[in-house]
Amino acid sequence: MTGLSWFVAFLFVFGVLAYHRASLIIWTISFALLGIFVSTYHGFTVAVALMWLLFGALFLTLNVSAWRQRFITKYLFKFYLNVMPSMSKTEREAISAGTVTWEGDLFRGNPDWNKLLNQTPAKLTQEEEGFLAGPVETLCRMIDNWDITHTRMDLSPEVWSYIKQQGFFGLIIPKEYGGKQFSAYAHSQILVKLSGRSVTVASIVAVPNSLGPAELLLHYGTQDQKEYYLPKLAKGEEVPCFALTSPIAGSDAGSMTDNGVVCWGEYLGQKTLGIRLNFDKRYITLAPVATVVGLAFKLYDPDHLLGEKEDIGITCALIPRNTQGVTIGRRHFPLDNPFQNGPIQGKNVFIPVDWIIGGVAQAGKGWRMLMESLAAGRSISLPANTMGGAKVAAYATGAYSRIRRQFNMPIGKFEGVEEPLARIGAYTYLMDAARTFAVASVDAGEKPSVASAIVKYHATELGRKIACDSMDIHGGKGICLGPKNYLGRNYEAAPIAITVEGANILTRNMIIFGQGVIRCHPYVLAEMEAARLTNPHDALAAFDKAVTKHVAFAISNVVRALVLGITGSYFVKAPPGKMKRYYQQATRFSSAFAFLVDVCMLTFGGHLKRKETISARLGDILSYLYLLSATLKFYHDQGENSEDLPLVRYACLTCLFEIQERFDEIIKNFPNRMLAWILKVLIFPVGERFCKPMDKLNRKISQLLMAPTASRNRLSAGAFLSAENNVLADMQNALVQTIAAEPIDKVISTAKKEGLITGYTYLDQANAALEAKIITQEQYDLCMQAMQSRMKVIAVDDFSNEELARTDTNEEIKIDNVIPHPRVGGEV
Repeated sequence: MTGLSWFVAFLFVFGVLAYHRASLIIWTISFALLGIFVSTYHGFTVAVALMWLLFGALFLTLNVSAWRQRFITKYLFKFYLNVMPSMSKTEREAISAGTVTWEGDLFRGNPDWNKLLNQTPAKLTQEEEGFLAGPVETLCRMIDNWDITHTRMDLSPEVWSYIKQQGFFGLIIPKEYGGKQFSAYAHSQILVKLSGRSVTVASIVAVPNSLGPAELLLHYGTQDQKEYYLPKLAKGEEVPCFALTSPIAGSDAGSMTDNGVVCWGEYLGQKTLGIRLNFDKRYITLAPVATVVGLAFKLYDPDHLLGEKEDIGITCALIPRNTQGVTIGRRHFPLDNPFQNGPIQGKNVFIPVDWIIGGVAQAGKGWRMLMESLAAGRSISLPANTMGGAKVAAYATGAYSRIRRQFNMPIGKFEGVEEPLARIGAYTYLMDAARTFAVASVDAGEKPSVASAIVKYHATELGRKIACDSMDIHGGKGICLGPKNYLGRNYEAAPIAITVEGANILTRNMIIFGQGVIRCHPYVLAEMEAARLTNPHDALAAFDKAVTKHVAFAISNVVRALVLGITGSYFVKAPPGKMKRYYQQATRFSSAFAFLVDVCMLTFGGHLKRKETISARLGDILSYLYLLSATLKFYHDQGENSEDLPLVRYACLTCLFEIQERFDEIIKNFPNRMLAWILKVLIFPVGERFCKPMDKLNRKISQLLMAPTASRNRLSAGAFLSAENNVLADMQNALVQTIAAEPIDKVISTAKKEGLITGYTYLDQANAALEAKIITQEQYDLCMQAMQSRMKVIAVDDFSNEELARTDTNEEIKIDNVIPHPRVGGEV
């Protein structure tokens, strides 16, 4: 054999071992065997002797940990300490909060698809189904969204009372405290149904069950605090809010100026150890009607009354509304949606230290408490609220596209309408898949911090696109507000969901990848923890263990990215069926992503978190891999309905195209152009092959949405579609009658063209056709019913000046002025 042959053999063995991520001992044995073959074939020559010398030096050093640490790892560790990014306390607490779910598998570059498909899907209990079919359905029927958003600028007293009496504020509270103790999926389904009816109502129900006093008390409160507050919260006797954002500190909680100083003061006539608070909060949902305020502030102890620390850190406390010094009650007006939201101020507010959530033991741990709560909650409330609007939009816009006619044909048959209508359908399917996948993880006991950020960001962004596409298709019908409008308020509310619980710009640029690379990468967190160890020997040993595996992992991903790119990933093991190619392509991009992440970390080091456009695109790749995975699982869990294939294919192709585009954008903007060229060759060795979904797919999805198909029913499942007091029921009725009348309309149109009848209007022509016995009386009646139903649906509201003026019918929500609250955990 020639030297070239042996080199090819070397590359083959190297590639196979790297591709399959062989252990170090397997690498050693494999190359030892290759060396024996070379020695046997060529004899013991100088070249062979040098080969064995190199082999011994390399593999002995790698296999003997003491030698490896002395000659290799020690220098890598020094380099790592120089480039490791600095992190603030709030950053460390945010990163350490929550757990890692499927996104961790995607970071490994070789996801186990059977593991994904075997995960327990989200499911409702019989009790949860009963609540949705009973109280939630009843509440939806009670809602008059025009009355709420225009006339009252608030819920009616009857709706407020019903929400409290039926336990809508206690969905997450355990039964032992009088709550419902529902699953995350049930919580999400309730909000989906309500939000399609009224964003205002859904927001009011969401807040007490999301990031707020109940959630924090459940996980961190003292037993006394739980026993006092949770039953009252569950019954609606206490209305909670949580005050975090301030004029100075929005996304940057570390800059919070709201503060409390530990001191002695007087409470209920007794000398009491407490906290003197000064704060200024805004954007606080339910604040105007809240009876108890959850407050985040920085706590200081200059006199060391609690311990040696002076700067204790962010702390959370519960403060009754009527506490002296608290100013509350005024309202913000977020984009014409009148859910209760407003500012809270406090000046020289004295509270006992017992009011800290969890007591003194939890002082300074507030930020971690909030991040851990958001890790789960972020995947529930906002995605569900957006999902409700998307389901209504898909259901109604598909029907409207069939009912509304221009140029003698349904507008949905125009290619210009088919394109946005297909987006509405596919994006709704994609959102539902991601939302369901994430809440199933929560119900499995996880707190998926990275996954929840992914779902929150993409659900709200896709929701905004769906709202815009729906408005474009509806035209004037969409922009004229009034009782007949079912799109306008959700369209107005779209930016609100984009903004809260971590503004989407922040979420995309800093959270998804910033947290993801540390929490989800198999070795980065271990390396960082090793670097923080104070014992040099232990630090080096821990770093050596992590970095050795990391280097092997990186080499493997280089090989896997190239091999899968060349082969088109056809040989990747994947679940059989019509989705097999999507699984295979996802595996390919997962390997390429893992490779690119390591290259970026090596290139930018600690500066990567400041390269926000690069890190945002890396986060996009991870996000779309997660969304693609969720779509495939959703299709599998729903029984692989073949009728849904156009929706599934559109969603999958969109994800793959977006992943490809983000890779391309990173490579084009990579500062080291030589390295960028190498990345291009390794990740796209045969070029970029994915494109946006084809036009024929748009047509198939449009046809699914413009008829009462099973796919359309599945897509809108969970929305409020009942006939009573619901314009969507009118829409469905008009759709069914329009479809039934279409063959008759065609007969009338043909008769007109052939000169058999005359008439300037459709009504004239139908009357003429009946007189000429071209259609029967029964057919005529069906056409008239369809025409009346269509006119009812396409009608818009109009008002006199007096009617349009908002009248002062708002009835004040009474807040019990109980004074003062007992010192929970202490004396009354």
